[in-house]
Amino acid sequence: MPVIDEIRTRLDAAFDPRALDVRDDSAQHAGHSGAPAGGESHFSVTIRADAFGEMSRLQRHRAIHAALGPELVARIHALALDVDG
Repeated sequence: MPVIDEIRTRLDAAFDPRALDVRDDSAQHAGHSGAPAGGESHFSVTIRADAFGEMSRLQRHRAIHAALGPELVARIHALALDVDG
């Protein structure tokens, strides 16, 4: 399964978001240090979910990383997050 689909599936299952947009920005970073030739390394996520309502920004980011899991996070070089409750 492509990384972008794994991100969508895991975040959807964990947070039941009202809005979720996951973008693969890897092409913009081709040739940069840490960017693999095959892409699937740089992603941007915009997510809106009630689950984030009482969380601080740090707690929201930690919750997303936990939902993605260490094995998936380890395969991602950069993850930009825009999170709101």
